[in-house]
Amino acid sequence: MLILVGASASGKTDIAKILIKNFGFKKMITTTSRKPRSNEVKGSDYNFISKKVFENRIKKDKFLEHVCYNNNYYGTPKKGATKDKVLIVEPVGANSIYDKEIDDTVIILLETNEETRKERMLERGDNLIETIDRLEKDKEHFDKKNLKHIDFIVNTTEGTQEELTMKILELYMHQINQENQMSIFDVFRNDEKEKNGNDS
Repeated sequence: MLILVGASASGKTDIAKILIKNFGFKKMITTTSRKPRSNEVKGSDYNFISKKVFENRIKKDKFLEHVCYNNNYYGTPKKGATKDKVLIVEPVGANSIYDKEIDDTVIILLETNEETRKERMLERGDNLIETIDRLEKDKEHFDKKNLKHIDFIVNTTEGTQEELTMKILELYMHQINQENQMSIFDVFRNDEKEKNGNDS
């Protein structure tokens, strides 16, 4: 599973869309207890469930990570966490997933300089005062020291979204292949240990 972590206007949403559209990735559908908005589709934007059902699933340890925001729960289900999925989460969520030690999981932090992010946010119609406030909050919230583990850091200040997506895809595939090779070597080592143990 490819996990993207990045502040507002770091490009994470557009990159995830390109991965899904052009490279066979699938969106990891998260779950929420809030009511769906008029333009949202159940099973596509979110899996919408009641607060009571959500809390019951928390007790049963059904989530990789979950948070409560504005009195509503948001969470990533364990089911479906496969290497063809892409997920956007905040540092707390990434840490929770890392603690679960899920196979084939790669965490990539997207970093963009503040001025570029400000320009992007204003271009998409964000309010200036809210933009300045968000930029200030993001400095602390998305500082890499808040992440327990980062596989790669990608600077998304320059380059097209397509170029950045290709770079992220290459890093992801390299890491996945490396982890799978290590798993094979572990099997060989264990086989050798058993063989030597039987010979002695």
